[in-house]
Amino acid sequence: MAVFLGSDIGTSGTKTLAIDERGKILAEASQEYPCYHPHALWSEQDPDDWWQATVGTIQAVVKKAKLKAADVKAIGLSGQMHGSVFLDKSGKVIRRALLWNDQRTAAECEEIEQRAGGRKKLIQMVANPALTGFTAPKILWLRNHEPRNFDRLAKVLLPKDDVRRRLTGEFATEVSDASGMLLLDVAKRRWSKKLLEKLELDESLLAKCHESEEVTGRLMPAVAKQLGLSTDCVVVGGAGDCAANAVGTGVVTRGVLSTSIGTSGVMFVHSDEMQFDPAGRLHTFCHAVHGKWHMMGVSLSAGGSLQWFAEQICQDAGGKGQKVYDVLNAEATKVKPGSEGLFFLPYLTGERTPHADPLARGCFIGLTLAHSRGHLARSVMEGVTYALKDSLAIIRDLEVPVKEIRASGGGSKSPLWRQIQADVFGQDVVTINAEQGPAYGVALLAAVGAGAYQNIEEACAATIRVVSRTPTNQSAAQVYDRGFPQYQRLYPALASEFRAIAKL
Repeated sequence: MAVFLGSDIGTSGTKTLAIDERGKILAEASQEYPCYHPHALWSEQDPDDWWQATVGTIQAVVKKAKLKAADVKAIGLSGQMHGSVFLDKSGKVIRRALLWNDQRTAAECEEIEQRAGGRKKLIQMVANPALTGFTAPKILWLRNHEPRNFDRLAKVLLPKDDVRRRLTGEFATEVSDASGMLLLDVAKRRWSKKLLEKLELDESLLAKCHESEEVTGRLMPAVAKQLGLSTDCVVVGGAGDCAANAVGTGVVTRGVLSTSIGTSGVMFVHSDEMQFDPAGRLHTFCHAVHGKWHMMGVSLSAGGSLQWFAEQICQDAGGKGQKVYDVLNAEATKVKPGSEGLFFLPYLTGERTPHADPLARGCFIGLTLAHSRGHLARSVMEGVTYALKDSLAIIRDLEVPVKEIRASGGGSKSPLWRQIQADVFGQDVVTINAEQGPAYGVALLAAVGAGAYQNIEEACAATIRVVSRTPTNQSAAQVYDRGFPQYQRLYPALASEFRAIAKL
């Protein structure tokens, strides 16, 4: 029996699943952990929490599926991108990791662009502008604000790669996740010596970079025993969560786009060639598909916006055995498209695409006495979907083909939210049989690395299929076609006010 594991080290928790050679899920488990916010717009986590959750979920999956040690041939790792694990020369974690949605590094982003010779030259070097969520600004922040910690710094790893280190003893990463560090020459798929020199950072700080399906090491004996696995079990490169989700939803060929609504929202489109947005509004990263790339737009608070609304504003909406999200969905379904002129800007943790503004704020605009809780809930869903359409509009403007849109993440489980996406995007939205996203994607990469498939395209073709289609409602689409330009005008009208508010 050949079994492959996929572990996704996410922001809210870690999820691990086991699949067989046909892609059938044998068992899955998840474990949550806290996130720390010591100051406004700061976001940190303890790498030890990721490790304990990975160990716990792997042990749980092995037990649930009644696996023998020799059954598990390979493990694939996915994880939240951009996070910085700072290690000293003994491998000890120096401080809590700064996360992808941490916004403290605006000054360091300016420093990077200045050192690079300007935004345009930076994009030419690494295909992307400097954004507060990326890893390179976090390294400079450590140097600028915690010099004693920086003096101890020997390695910088991404979240999933610190888990890899603890599994295998190897310092390794792969191209999809490394692309989001802002230190990779994305076109050549290797570290940018030119930018590292300009930033006065030594390449020895970084891990060895692999392709996503490549074997990066084997389980160390003590770890294998702890997990109930064998030292013959290999660990493949894996992928950053966005690329892993794309693999897990079969977005590995030209013309297929995924829209994922989790804590963040992602528009992800496959590209056979290296393409980039000259204005730097979209990310261009290496794909988890060997020798391929992808373009991506990100909204920092997508499902996170609805979670905030449900848990902070509507925590008493449940009761009588009903879940708060079910209540909000039912009430929002009764509201007409457009929410009777109510708009929501989902910038609760700043925004990335297309505005790249860490000071942007979330807000409801257009409230009247006629608006109910259902209106607010629907406007949150619509606002998040408009934010995703910001990215889709850029993708279309760059003439990247989008023949099929695949919905995934928590937002895809709501029929209402799927319909809103189909109507706002003006294109049918489909779902696929694999709903586990990143964890499933890296399990497939593990299967490729272990030789069960020749490549990831073959693995996806054998295991992933479309199971539902949500057609566009043309009358609703017309409402959103009128609403979207209005939505786009709101941020420019408020941008200066957001900056003023941040100084209060």
